[in-house]
Amino acid sequence: MKTKLLITLFLAFGLLTACAEMNPHPMDMSKAVQSAASKADHEALAIHYEEAAKEMQLKVDEHKKLLDQYQSHSYLYGKQAEDLKAHCTELINVYEKAVVANQKMADMHRNMAQ
Repeated sequence: MKTKLLITLFLAFGLLTACAEMNPHPMDMSKAVQSAASKADHEALAIHYEEAAKEMQLKVDEHKKLLDQYQSHSYLYGKQAEDLKAHCTELINVYEKAVVANQKMADMHRNMAQ
């Protein structure tokens, strides 16, 4: 009984974490990008995009751990095991693309700052 409760809590936490609202752009990005004129402005944008890339990489790492859990203990999750693995795999792909995109933006603004 304790094992089922623990598994249920683990799944609930994992799903809540995966579905939590993220705000990858706490600043008004449209305004910041349009008004960027100085070296400092572009440096600030580069730092922002690098931070966003780091956040996305943390999500990749988190979902890789979850995927490993689902793969190594799929017997604990019954029929939902394949859905959970597919869900994690898709999120890993999405977050990896976000890491690359944010890093490209950071590099672009670093170049503009020079």
